[in-house]
Amino acid sequence: MWRSRVVVAALASLSLVLGAGGSAQARVGLPPIVSYVPTSEQVVFITIDDGWSHDPEAARMLLDRRVPVSLFLLPGAASYDTGYFTRLAEEGRASVENHTVSHPDLTTLDAAGKDAEVCGAGERLQAAFGRTPKLLRPPYGAVNDEVRLAAKACGVKALITWTHDFTTWGETPPTPRLKAGDIVLLHFTPTLAADLRRALDAARAAGLKPAALMPHLKAAGVL
Repeated sequence: MWRSRVVVAALASLSLVLGAGGSAQARVGLPPIVSYVPTSEQVVFITIDDGWSHDPEAARMLLDRRVPVSLFLLPGAASYDTGYFTRLAEEGRASVENHTVSHPDLTTLDAAGKDAEVCGAGERLQAAFGRTPKLLRPPYGAVNDEVRLAAKACGVKALITWTHDFTTWGETPPTPRLKAGDIVLLHFTPTLAADLRRALDAARAAGLKPAALMPHLKAAGVL
C-alpha cells in the first residue's frame, strides 16, 4: 500500500509539471487549503497543534466549557500520554487530526517523504485513537500542489491553515478582532491555558462561539 501511494503521488506530481490541461486544470480534485471558513453563523474555530505539553488546566477548560476543538497532533507527542487526548476526545468535543510525523516542511520532501510523514501520521493516530484523520495541518503552513496531491493519496479531505495565531512565542501577541469563520491557531505549550482563555475571550467579545470544524467545512461546500 505504501509503495502504491508513492507511485500515485509521484505520477500525479509529474502531471503537474507536464499538465497538458494547464495548472488550473491540474489542481481540480485536490483537497482545498482552508484558512477561513465561509459561514453566515456567528462561529469561530479553535485548533491546537503538536501535543508536547499536556497542561491539565487547559484540558479542564476544554472539558468544563465543552469547547469544540480540532487537535492537530504529532503521533510522538501524543504517544507518551495518549490518555490526555483520549479524554478530550471521549469526554469533550475534540477531534484528532493530522500534523505529520515529525513536523517537516512538506514542500521540501520527495513523494516518498511526503507519504511517510502524512500517511504515516494518519496510520499511527488511527491506531491510537480509533479514527483516521481527514484533515491535515501542514507544518509551518507550507503547502503547494504537490503536498496537496500527496495528502489526497493519504485520504486527506482538506489542508487547514489558520487566520490568527494566538500562541505566545516569547511574548504575548496582540489580540486580533475575530470575525465569523476565522480559524484560531494555538499550540500545546506551557502557555496554552492562558492562550486558550485569551482566544475564548476574544471570541466572546466578538459575539462568536467556538464550533466544530468538519461539519462547517461540509456545510460551506468546502468538502
